[in-house]
Amino acid sequence: MPEIPGPEAVRQAVSSVRGWYHTLDLPHGVVTPGWFDVRPIAARLPWPDVEGTRCLDIGTWDGFYAFELEKRGAAEVVATDIASHDEWDHLPGTASQAAEYHTAVIGEKGRGFIVAAECLGSSVRRQFVNVYDLSPETVGTFDIVVCGALLLHLRDPFRALAAVASVCRGMFLSVEEVDGGFGSVAGLQDLVLRGSNGQWAVPTVRGHRRMLEMAGFRVEQTVGPFAEPFGKAHPVSRSNTAARIRSVWLRGRGVPKAAVLCRSPAL
Repeated sequence: MPEIPGPEAVRQAVSSVRGWYHTLDLPHGVVTPGWFDVRPIAARLPWPDVEGTRCLDIGTWDGFYAFELEKRGAAEVVATDIASHDEWDHLPGTASQAAEYHTAVIGEKGRGFIVAAECLGSSVRRQFVNVYDLSPETVGTFDIVVCGALLLHLRDPFRALAAVASVCRGMFLSVEEVDGGFGSVAGLQDLVLRGSNGQWAVPTVRGHRRMLEMAGFRVEQTVGPFAEPFGKAHPVSRSNTAARIRSVWLRGRGVPKAAVLCRSPAL
């Protein structure tokens, strides 16, 4: 196992990252100042048994799910992501502005993962590959695949899910943002168009499940909706009536999420 850096080295490494997406527990009690904090809801997710399996974390960012798979006993974990902010599925006419924004706020794409992996002494292997390009030829096949909060950022989520299915030979855990509006609660909608801030469309809880079924996955368990808490660095907007109603519905303040555990079409 790689040697774990000392307390001061870990603190300095964390400070070298301009923008953390995930809140991560690192050695010596150091916690990264992420935008989102998955830690409180991790135990509620419908995890499959990952002991001794080969696992894939898609769109890893700072690596929360990848390191969680490793912690849960996976024999091998591969974490994929895009290599730069230019590779986002940008909305038409926003590519330059969006890339500049992400560079200013986050800095180097993937820097957080490098720092976290070194501080944790992790064996997770990161590979730069777009979700659309996942295939047995590019990454191999996996017993367990996890993907968190990616579909809303994709121009073609169904094409992405087809690529995921091609490399999944066991279970797929999809954790996605879901819409918390009236139409969602009343069961009147499956998908809500956003068209801003790098978000194309957000499914309702029912829509999320239906998208996976349409892609050929067989749903085993659904958890949510629940609130994924904002992290220390998140620029949370002021509370308003809609936000207060949503926090009551979700029993907590944060981003509405739902998790679906499903079986690969190959099984």
